[in-house]
Amino acid sequence: MVHNTKGTSRRDILKAAGTAAATTGLMGMASASEGNTVEVNVGFTGKSGRRAAASAAANVTREFAFDAMTIEVNENAIQGLQRRGDVRYVEANGTMHALAPKGGNGGSGGTMAAQQLPWGVDRVDAEVAHANGYTGAGADIAILDTGIDSNHPDLVDNLGTGKAFTKAKGNFAENWDDDNDHGTHCAGSAGAVNNGEGVVGVSTEATLHAVKVLGKRGSGSFSDIAAGVEWTADQGYDVGSMSLGASSGSQTLADACQYAVDKGTFLVGAAGNSGPCTDCVGYPAAYDTVMAVGSTTSSDGLSSFSSTGPEVEIAAPGSNIYSTIPGGSYDTFSGTSMATPHVAGAAGLLAATGSSNTQIRSQLTSTAEDIGLASNESGSGLLDAAAAVGVDSSDN
Repeated sequence: MVHNTKGTSRRDILKAAGTAAATTGLMGMASASEGNTVEVNVGFTGKSGRRAAASAAANVTREFAFDAMTIEVNENAIQGLQRRGDVRYVEANGTMHALAPKGGNGGSGGTMAAQQLPWGVDRVDAEVAHANGYTGAGADIAILDTGIDSNHPDLVDNLGTGKAFTKAKGNFAENWDDDNDHGTHCAGSAGAVNNGEGVVGVSTEATLHAVKVLGKRGSGSFSDIAAGVEWTADQGYDVGSMSLGASSGSQTLADACQYAVDKGTFLVGAAGNSGPCTDCVGYPAAYDTVMAVGSTTSSDGLSSFSSTGPEVEIAAPGSNIYSTIPGGSYDTFSGTSMATPHVAGAAGLLAATGSSNTQIRSQLTSTAEDIGLASNESGSGLLDAAAAVGVDSSDN
């Protein structure tokens, strides 16, 4: 992906516009209804900014390590905060969503006895990497999503520590369990166990961590998602996979992503399912700190739903992907959400070799396969997991 280094980039403009829109909305609320309490994210500079935000708060919901906090505040106090030089931004605590394609998901569900190699895992030559001893053992991959089924037989042996920033609703063994299905499906593509049943993931022995930032309906607040990214970084996990997003960004989440990358975590995000479109990559994938992933079909075409734009760095299989879902079952879903964990799994293979987050990003793009798509559709090309770890393969 080519970045604009000679001035303000489109991404910077969009980030500024998103923050401005959030600020304008808050100011509008103040004029429309006096004295209401609203939840906002406040970014500040130094101790004085922190004190100002805390003093204005009716309640401090969350404090971050990167000079931001989530507060409940009387809307009449917002303009005063915005005027302060030590307050970087005030934004409404909006939401992002699990990314599903237009028209919904489809396919046959159910349980499976014999193990199969999903076409996407095969297409990126992950099984070639496995055959040569690259399985991701020792790497940590965080799935920031709706949770992971804590008892799925094709995942349980690879599950590590989970964390819920929004708790599962229902009778679940863990509060980070998947009460939707999206996160479990993503987890299977990234790291389903090679155990002779169900499916196999790109990284068969990496440890998967459920970071539940999206609720039962597949949505989560900016603050919860940012906290999940921060927690992932603080655990020292190698990879953070985000199959979630929105058309406009959050400065708090942007701060969290920068925090994570600075601490050594490789972040990968779904480009979005707004296609066919041009220049429409969503957030957080559009941030410089996140590798944006587009989606391809089994015939190496661009998936019709895949968002495109200069932020796309790589493509991976995302149409009709068979993977794990809660209840020990399997189903076929489509979306850039499904493409993203393929990249996360490949990043796990590299992390297990000792590669840093910057080395992982460089290696994935430099070894990607040119499949004839435009750069705004596939970036450097199609993910090649075998080539990324230095294994030669002629499997096309």
